[in-house]
Amino acid sequence: MEGQGSSEMQFTEIETNAGSLDSSVIFHVINDVAGFVLYMHQQIPSILQDISLEFDALQTEFKELDMDLRPTSRRMNLSRKREIKQGIRRLEKLMNTISSLQTALRLLISEIPNIQEVIFVLGASPLRPQHIYQLYFSHGKSVSRGEPDFTKGKAAEGLSRKAIRTLISKGAGSDSYPGPTKLFLLVKASSSLSMPLHFLPKRDFRYSKKIVPFRLRFKCKMQDKAMDDYASQACSPNLRDYTSDDLICFTCKRFIALSKIAVSKMYEQINNNHCEGSDGGMGSVMGLNFE
Repeated sequence: MEGQGSSEMQFTEIETNAGSLDSSVIFHVINDVAGFVLYMHQQIPSILQDISLEFDALQTEFKELDMDLRPTSRRMNLSRKREIKQGIRRLEKLMNTISSLQTALRLLISEIPNIQEVIFVLGASPLRPQHIYQLYFSHGKSVSRGEPDFTKGKAAEGLSRKAIRTLISKGAGSDSYPGPTKLFLLVKASSSLSMPLHFLPKRDFRYSKKIVPFRLRFKCKMQDKAMDDYASQACSPNLRDYTSDDLICFTCKRFIALSKIAVSKMYEQINNNHCEGSDGGMGSVMGLNFE
């Protein structure tokens, strides 16, 4: 590779009124940006929230048909159950992969609640990226460490909405990679991190200077200047060398990769069963209303 991208660190700041970025906010921002990247780069046919609802509805209907033992309904139910099974199979791989990625992310945030940098790489591999999304978190005041709560609250909802609106305004997804590709999750953490079932160390993350990443920095409006200065330094080129100090990159073992056939079948499934009731427009990306 030619280098580590542009030497000038240019990123867009996104502020929240919350005093700190807790586990819920960080998890849902990362999760929603992942869904946005998949949708805007045409790797999934609808927003992730709609696909999840469709998958849950199919599973619920299948269970209800299983419980209907009336002889008069048996033949009709068997036919419908075959259709539902096909629909479930079309969405199952994606939903299982998303679930595994979310589990790994929850475990990571539980282990490192003050996570500072997350990277999404869209491409054939982390070494051959087509698009890069970098998220920086400036945490504000410290939060007492306890059992993390990943329930999505207003702060997480608002910050996700701002992040996706910003990425759209910056042209994210406007030059989508033709055809199916892969989405990788990388995180910058201490080299002492040990989560071998979910994350593997990747000490040297480099990409071509031709690649211009989308960089977002999330911060709290009320955080003190000392914390703000520290976060600014953490995002400077000198301190962002992945091979220096104690911080290195880790790659999540769970990545999203769908074949052309799988993507085509998902489009067919969503078009047949769900899209009639959804506008699918920019204003509803990830189920967030921007108007």
